[in-house]
Amino acid sequence: MSLFEMAKIPMEKASKLINLDPNAEAVISQPERTLEVSIPVKMDDGHVEVFTGYRSQNSTVLGPAKGGVRYHQNVSMDEVKTLGFWMTTKCAIAGLPYGGGKGGIIVDPRKVSKTELEKITRGYIDKIAPVIGEKKDIPAPDVNTNAQIMAWMCDEFSKINCQFAPGFITGKAICMGGSQGRTSATGRGVITATLELLKREGVKPEDATLAIQGFGNVGSWTAKCAADKGLKIVALSDISGGIYDANGFDPYKVEEYAKNNGGVIKGYPGATPISNEEVLEQDVTVLIPAALELQITAKNADKIKAKMIVEAANGPTDAEADVILEKRGIPVVPDVLANGGGVTVSYFEWVQNLYRYFWTEEEVVDRQEQMMVKAFGNVYDAAKKYNTTMRVGAYIVALNALVEPLKLRGII
Repeated sequence: MSLFEMAKIPMEKASKLINLDPNAEAVISQPERTLEVSIPVKMDDGHVEVFTGYRSQNSTVLGPAKGGVRYHQNVSMDEVKTLGFWMTTKCAIAGLPYGGGKGGIIVDPRKVSKTELEKITRGYIDKIAPVIGEKKDIPAPDVNTNAQIMAWMCDEFSKINCQFAPGFITGKAICMGGSQGRTSATGRGVITATLELLKREGVKPEDATLAIQGFGNVGSWTAKCAADKGLKIVALSDISGGIYDANGFDPYKVEEYAKNNGGVIKGYPGATPISNEEVLEQDVTVLIPAALELQITAKNADKIKAKMIVEAANGPTDAEADVILEKRGIPVVPDVLANGGGVTVSYFEWVQNLYRYFWTEEEVVDRQEQMMVKAFGNVYDAAKKYNTTMRVGAYIVALNALVEPLKLRGII
């Protein structure tokens, strides 16, 4: 089963529960447009290498497509189609005037120079420029992309259109029209979802323990926002492995250590070294997978000891594991809800760019929290109403948001 087919399983379950019009399901389950491009780049040594890039626009029913661009050696069309589908769902759940999209380039950014990376980035924008724009499709950072790469993309698109176009892309530096609070937005939203779940499950935050798999941008900000709210983090991991301390970690100190340790947390003083797999299996209140897809599978779902799971990463749990966790009574806040804080603040950035009027960080944080709490409540209530999981509840909310516009537009 492909990742894209697996991703549609909870939608199919939700469709049956709400007796969704089969025509609506048929439309929603396929991307409106997919694009594959070749990007020839003259490398530093003079030879030309051709890179492959993708862009999938899953839906524009609720507004422009919205979704990040990732740089990774394993990027595929199946992956970007799946991620675009999740973005459609995520935006609908959050109540944003967006559809879903995603893009990527097959490249390991660690193996190219900065000059080569810039050429690849600009070449990608040159090829996809006809189908993107502030009212068409709005890219953003994702795996291995950051504010610098967004700046190159913004500059290239502005040159093509002969005008400064900051609203076509989000995740920019503040000086390029970025929003306050964007860097920390996804992690902050994950912790908002975590606190809402703890409240509904009757657990006091001061009594909770967390294990966080992944210490990149999302994982590190999730950890820092958790600490800011008084939550105890007993296990962390990154590409170098995991660390454990029953007394809890100060993620700010762990981050500072990593900066001076080749970017990894391995060897953190006073911590017990453990594997990435062991981080997932810690006996904690909340497990937060914040790395890549398919980390919780049928092979390890029975070993999960966490009382609840909040998915910071995209697609960290496969379909078989989902069934096992449901049978075990472990509530899971799905990725399409839990990590929606990032796209919510991307929406704020887009609005600020369109109006050229910028908000304070306090305004951004307050508005994000309000929207996340509302979205969480909608999903939680849908799950309770239909006696199903929060993942299926999330798709019920999304489908209900998408069906009426499809009918009014005359698509179904």
